[in-house]
Amino acid sequence: MMKGNFDFYNWWKKFNRKNTYVLALVVFIITTAIYFILQPAIMEEGVLSRITTSNFRTWLPIILLSVGQTVVMLGGGLDLSSGAILSLGNVILAISIRNTDEAGFNLLIVLAVIMMGLVAGALNGFFVAFLDLQPIIATFATSFLYSGLALLILPQPGGKIPRPYTDFYRTTKFLGIPLAIYIIIAVLLIWVFFRNRKYGRFLFAVGGDEKAAYTTGVPVKGIITSTYILSGLLASLGAISYTLLTGSGSARSGEDMTLTALTAAVIGGTSFSGGSGSLFGTVLGAVILGTIQNILSLARLDSWYRTLVNAVIIVIALAGPGFIKLFAREK
Repeated sequence: MMKGNFDFYNWWKKFNRKNTYVLALVVFIITTAIYFILQPAIMEEGVLSRITTSNFRTWLPIILLSVGQTVVMLGGGLDLSSGAILSLGNVILAISIRNTDEAGFNLLIVLAVIMMGLVAGALNGFFVAFLDLQPIIATFATSFLYSGLALLILPQPGGKIPRPYTDFYRTTKFLGIPLAIYIIIAVLLIWVFFRNRKYGRFLFAVGGDEKAAYTTGVPVKGIITSTYILSGLLASLGAISYTLLTGSGSARSGEDMTLTALTAAVIGGTSFSGGSGSLFGTVLGAVILGTIQNILSLARLDSWYRTLVNAVIIVIALAGPGFIKLFAREK
């Protein structure tokens, strides 16, 4: 490129690395404004609170999945099995929790699902970090393992979570704020704590340049493994929230969530190459996708058109960085 010409790609790369969530914030404001315009009664008493509660309890599973995906991507990896882990946790909960009289047993089942997520994530991390398999291949393969187990456990959709449990998740509020928002805030605060400490510095170092991180004494294999363990943990928490949301189980419940979570991370500013991104941006990305779906529903489009629009959004989000790079080369 000739001296004096504006290098848009390099400018965008530097800007996005320092302000990863800015674009997501702008899109969030625009989509929220459109949603409010299409909901003329939203400012009536009780309507905004009801819609907020309904939306965030629906969005929470995908937000948790997206956060896990982001942690993996920050470390330079990719997790294509998180949706399958969610499905497996969902069916385990659906067939095991039958009534509220066995609170101790139900708690053990919840803990077992969390442990399952940790083990599944650790298996992914072992394949990637210690066997040096490509993340996309390793996690794509394990996704079949986890989804196959889910189908084995529950071949047909079924199960019924006791109503008091689902009502607690769906309707609980503190100071007028729904439970799901508190969970999201808690996740972000935990992230802020670790982001500003040694683990956060190591994570971004590994994602930015794995070899350089290794030469400076960063435990690269341990950091990479930990990202997949965290992704598995968050997928299991997503399974719990999804089960409480739907009150039932399906081996295909997380089938479409992996791609959506990946898209939310990219919209939020997380780089495929690792070392750049933020969980706040990812949460905004997931909310943007959910809001767009609500807008399409309010526009009363046929389901086919909603699927098409959703697919176009995903393609644009995933291919956007590539188009910017291509445009810069042409210039």
